[in-house]
Amino acid sequence: MKVDLLVIGICAGLFIPSQLCAQAPKSSQQIAAQLTVSVNSSEKEVPVEIRYLLFLPQGHGSAEKKDEKWPLLLFLHGSGERGNDNLDLVKKHGPPKIVEEKKDFPFITISPQCPSGKPWNAQQMAKLVDHVANTYSADPKRLYVTGLSMGGYGTWNLIADFPGKFAAAIPICGGGDPAKVEKMKDTPIWVFHGAKDSAVSISQSEAMVEALKKIDGKVKFTMYPEAGHDSWTETYNNSEVYKWLLEQKLK
Repeated sequence: MKVDLLVIGICAGLFIPSQLCAQAPKSSQQIAAQLTVSVNSSEKEVPVEIRYLLFLPQGHGSAEKKDEKWPLLLFLHGSGERGNDNLDLVKKHGPPKIVEEKKDFPFITISPQCPSGKPWNAQQMAKLVDHVANTYSADPKRLYVTGLSMGGYGTWNLIADFPGKFAAAIPICGGGDPAKVEKMKDTPIWVFHGAKDSAVSISQSEAMVEALKKIDGKVKFTMYPEAGHDSWTETYNNSEVYKWLLEQKLK
């Protein structure tokens, strides 16, 4: 499906067309941006604005690497970081927090903000990934998604609704629909959850893992015996997580 996209950048706190924006994305820098996509709703196309943070890896856009294709990581935050006008909230956890300090983070990183009171919308996120991937030379065989809590649920939904789009997924302390695991059977998935999580029961992750194992899905599960709901800090601070992601690639 062909989608018309309007990109808007944030400069000096104002929304203006990106082609007029002085703050163009630079490598090793995270910037705020906005995208309008058309999505299907009640059998008609509706424009939806997506606010997001964008980080480009070190060397991206350089003359030496002008032909390089880059891995891309989509991060979906939890319910506490939802909002309509404060992207700084999105930097509270995970990749958008990490790239503020770790300028050699190897992924094009997209960190959208889910609107207040709403869950993640898989259709919108897929179109955001397509736009950024096409605009910033992402490798279509190395698209990844991860999320925590509400974003963990969003991760499961996204790989179920768009099978074969992502090379790997990392849902953290979330859950999904075990009836949909056939759609994600061939997607490598690394699941994380704290055993003492009182906000989202570990049984939510366990149900998805067991359903995938029954059909020989490509899933592995890390359970933190002493962790509560915050099973994401240890996960996102683990260099092995990113090494594993980069080892996954669509055929």
